[in-house]
Amino acid sequence: MSITKKKLEDMDVMDDFLMGQLASDEEVGKDFCRRMLSSLLQKDIGKLKITAQKVLPAFSPHLRGIRMDVEVEEYEPAKDEEEPTTMNIYDVEPHLQANLDLPRHNRFYQARIDSRGLKSGEKDFSRLPNLYVLTILNFDPFGEDFMMYTVRNRCLEVPELEYRDGLYFYYFYTGGTKGGSSKLRTMLRYIQDSRKENATDEATRELHNYVSRVKVQPEVKQAYMRYEEIIYYERKEAAEEAVKNTKVQDILELLEEYGDVPENVKMRLNEEVCDEKLKRWHKLAAKVDSIDAFVSQMEQNG
Repeated sequence: MSITKKKLEDMDVMDDFLMGQLASDEEVGKDFCRRMLSSLLQKDIGKLKITAQKVLPAFSPHLRGIRMDVEVEEYEPAKDEEEPTTMNIYDVEPHLQANLDLPRHNRFYQARIDSRGLKSGEKDFSRLPNLYVLTILNFDPFGEDFMMYTVRNRCLEVPELEYRDGLYFYYFYTGGTKGGSSKLRTMLRYIQDSRKENATDEATRELHNYVSRVKVQPEVKQAYMRYEEIIYYERKEAAEEAVKNTKVQDILELLEEYGDVPENVKMRLNEEVCDEKLKRWHKLAAKVDSIDAFVSQMEQNG
């Protein structure tokens, strides 16, 4: 049973799976990222290192890590036989989800990415790479109908003061009509709807060539089948967890009629994985006349 809405051949660059496959492809990945970035940002892009689905774990088990859809590192040419220096980092995030607080989401991602930008003991903060966070959206994040929203830190008291922190946030709206250029509009339309009919200039025709080559690769087809299975089980587990949470909440609401439910009881309910046991406890909570009676009978009957 397929849980995804699209067949592989119908997927667009905007889709997370296809974007990752294009970026990580050994033959076309660098050319794809270079062409897409140069078109979106209207700048030349140099030597690249690309990582798709880059995971940055949390600093502790109680904190949240991040997963970057596509991380592109751009390097300065090597000087005096030294290692090349990272000049720019591009975090490319296609988003089809409209219920995120995007500014704070991107603030969190930016902080986590920057946290590994300098080695231990480094005192020269000018060595911190520039960071470009590119969020590509099929909805308007700010309601002003622009193709591109550029966000940078500024000084409110002196607006003309250039604040050189090397941080750039770009929000691209694929359906926008204001600002930008005809080339940007064409690129965004193709990213959103990656059919041959929408490859109408040199940049999008080049991208369409990469897309067509990657989609027919046997290993990509196999990866997509595994991807569908992963998505299916993730959604299945999420649905089961939601049902369990509802049952626990129903039990707690019944018990709260008799006062504050002890934390150890809440923990016991939340840790229970047996559906039948939760059903029994729900019936029990509806019959007892106190929290103590519930706890006593819960311990006796399991």
